[in-house]
Amino acid sequence: MTPVDPVALTADLVRCPSVTPKEGGALDLLSALLTEAGFTCTRVDRAGIPNVFARWGEKGHARSFGFNGHTDVVPVGDAAAWTCDPFGAEVRDGWMMGRGTTDMKSGVAAFVAAAIDLVRETPPDGAIILTITGDEEGDGVDGTDAILDWMARQGEAMSLCLVGEPTCPETFGEMMKIGRRGSLTTWFTASGVQGHSAYPHRAKNPIPALARLVDRLSSHELDQGTAHFDPSTLAVTGFDTGNAANNVIPAQCTAMVNIRFNDTHSSEGLLEWLRDEADKVTAETGISFEMTSKVSGESFITPPGELSELISRAVQAETGLTPVLSTSGGTSDARYVRNHCPVVEFGLVGKSMHQVDERVEVAQIPRLKSVYTRILKDYFGCN
Repeated sequence: MTPVDPVALTADLVRCPSVTPKEGGALDLLSALLTEAGFTCTRVDRAGIPNVFARWGEKGHARSFGFNGHTDVVPVGDAAAWTCDPFGAEVRDGWMMGRGTTDMKSGVAAFVAAAIDLVRETPPDGAIILTITGDEEGDGVDGTDAILDWMARQGEAMSLCLVGEPTCPETFGEMMKIGRRGSLTTWFTASGVQGHSAYPHRAKNPIPALARLVDRLSSHELDQGTAHFDPSTLAVTGFDTGNAANNVIPAQCTAMVNIRFNDTHSSEGLLEWLRDEADKVTAETGISFEMTSKVSGESFITPPGELSELISRAVQAETGLTPVLSTSGGTSDARYVRNHCPVVEFGLVGKSMHQVDERVEVAQIPRLKSVYTRILKDYFGCN
């Protein structure tokens, strides 16, 4: 039987305009292909978000290799700035152009191709499970998390999981992710009394107090890093008075901060610290602060061991490189999977993801399929 071409499959997926939360035909395409190969596919939609669960092999098998990925993509942005059709999958000078080529339709295509070829040619003693979401680029709450909730109710389980996000900064094979930093965003609204700027004694200006608070926060050293994580960071990402009049002291102003934190911290502990710092500035200035927060994910790590060694051996065999075990970057859906089973991430070079003229080097896609094929064969002992 003819092997599945991961390059052609990547192009077919890119031509599906699956901007979050639109399915765009991508999940239907994958479901049809996997079903034809003997996978049982189930749509697991929640709150209008499209997701697919696919399994080949016996339900509840003790050896169930899991893969997690997404077919949704971020918006195109300024279409006029693109030099190609964002959903055309045009190949130019060895590169496939289009939204989602890197993040992460090529990764999904490579694993699907590897999995289908394996079950057709050397059916393994075990199960292969794919959890593909249409909500990774959105809030994520009705994506992979919804699939995992459904799996728990159905008695489905993965023994371990590989996430196919692009993990390599510059060279294919150089890096895998064994964890991620947590992410916390907090909005501070400082309230005072509005007044005329010529009579500041009759007003209560919230701006200096808020400036004092964000200076305290951004000047504070959260930690010095840990064994597997760089130091945590806090960035002031917004400061707004909503005031266009130069002779008015505003009654309110708002600041936004984002913290990327390592395993020294929890979101709960950081929120307590932020509240305490705001209370200190209130005591010093008399300006009150309202605080609202959003936790996008907690810090986590899959300790180096059997899973990371399995991935590392396959990458080294196919690329000649031993991947660095990293926890860098933003959040990914591994933050949900880690509560279900051990999880690591490995994929292509991600330099152009979310950019205008997003693109993937065509030659890397079959190489990624080869890595994924070796991982599956090594895990199931099919060599």
